[in-house]
Amino acid sequence: MEKAKTFIELTQGESDRVSSLAFPPHRLGTECSFYEYYSLRGIRVDRIEPGQVFCTFKVPPRLTDREGKLASGAIANLVDEVGGAVVYVEGLPMNVSVDMSISFLSSAKAGDELEIIGRVLGQKGGYSGTSVLVKNKTTGELIAEGRHSLFGKHASKM
Repeated sequence: MEKAKTFIELTQGESDRVSSLAFPPHRLGTECSFYEYYSLRGIRVDRIEPGQVFCTFKVPPRLTDREGKLASGAIANLVDEVGGAVVYVEGLPMNVSVDMSISFLSSAKAGDELEIIGRVLGQKGGYSGTSVLVKNKTTGELIAEGRHSLFGKHASKM
């Protein structure tokens, strides 16, 4: 138990970095939340096509683990957000994630530019299935592949 406790404890430097974070208050519907600001700041939507969205994202140090690699939770967040965005219809409520399955195939480090491609696999009623690929834009290496299932009352028709 002590070993686990030691592993998850923050160093003084890490604690100071978290304590120094400044973020604006969240106003529902008008501004992004702290979570969105922290995890998605820097993502760029390059192209949108019916049933597809193409993004790029430069890995920031704030989303890396102690080894300097993009944290697996950050990758899961990208799969969740891009998978949800590809089925989003403006003016309707966001769909709710039902299930995600992610294969972590490689790693990325701070400064790497990623290409993130979200695609709709299919829709039936309020259920949508999406696929999200996360690749190193320079090398083409596949970092992760995610499958994302969502449900919404107002599923879009692609």
